[in-house]
Amino acid sequence: MSSSPNPNHESFRYFLALALAPKVGPSIFKAIVAYAGSAEGFFQITKGKASKIPRIGSRLLEIRNSEETLLRKADELIQSAEKKQFRILTLFDPNFPQRLKAQEDGPVLLFVKGNADFNPEKTIGVVGTRSATTYGKAATKKLITDSSIYKPTIVSGLAYGIDIEAHRESLTANLPTIGVLGSPIDQIYPATHRKTAEQMMENGAIISEYAPGSRMVPGNFPARNRIIAGFSDALVVVEAAAKGGALITAEIAYSYDKEVFAVPGNLQSQYSEGCNHLIRKMKANIYTGPEDIAEALFWSKEGEKTIPKPKLDIYQRDEEEKAILNLLLEKKEMEIDQISYQTEIPLGVLSSKLLAMEFEGIIKSLPGKKYRLLV
Repeated sequence: MSSSPNPNHESFRYFLALALAPKVGPSIFKAIVAYAGSAEGFFQITKGKASKIPRIGSRLLEIRNSEETLLRKADELIQSAEKKQFRILTLFDPNFPQRLKAQEDGPVLLFVKGNADFNPEKTIGVVGTRSATTYGKAATKKLITDSSIYKPTIVSGLAYGIDIEAHRESLTANLPTIGVLGSPIDQIYPATHRKTAEQMMENGAIISEYAPGSRMVPGNFPARNRIIAGFSDALVVVEAAAKGGALITAEIAYSYDKEVFAVPGNLQSQYSEGCNHLIRKMKANIYTGPEDIAEALFWSKEGEKTIPKPKLDIYQRDEEEKAILNLLLEKKEMEIDQISYQTEIPLGVLSSKLLAMEFEGIIKSLPGKKYRLLV
């Protein structure tokens, strides 16, 4: 991988300065850069123009008065990166994970250690309870081992339970694995996983959106779940209780239109309640093996012919199908009643059309009688 941008370059310093400013989260940072043209531009435009930036109030405008202080912090961070041997990836770095750019709430700055390719061809996120059972550990091992034929990068959160099992089994299977921390990049949490984290860096990486020296607070961990979800082409929940971080990650992945899978479990096990609930509510597909993921994402094994994705040629469709597909192209997903109303297709005919196109792999049915275009 190429190195981070030249630390002496002013645009890089200003990017860090704005990203480190209090109260500037990812969405506000992106709004500022979109309006001002760059982080440096935010400090250079007039106060009147800056005040017109969406979501910018008087308190955020005061950031401009702290320009020199923020630039000093940026310089200190650059020096810290050299001393503690981590890299800084900005949103504009070619090595920044492209999958995270699609998230409106995705990070704009990542601190990384390791040698991973952050834009691999295939990724699988694996999450679950911190109190993994023997069944959960065995299911994780089988998931990683069986998936190795597709050569994916495994993404998880380096936490107790299913997460650390996923990372360790990835190392055993010689698969690159990326750990998303809820702690600063220089503070492995939990500390007992430090050895595994160091092993991961040889062919994978650990990443964090939290700079060295920043406070580790409970809210960091739910926030990092969106990175795991965004990084994953498919997310598999191995074990989960009725409430917990794994379910939060699954909900986020579902909202990002990711393929979500859940390993079914014993009805009497509290650590299978969450997985069974996701399946019942149709927010996750049932996971029975890696072929489920490969079929959903059109993956092929090494040396195998690539599975072609279904092509969407609207002009070859009948008039009713054209109306349905054009509407879904515009709206992304809709309830069947809305589709019927806007296309003026009777529900009986519409249901038949939707089912046929679902069998073709063009659309997907969702909970709440909604449908989404897949191609």
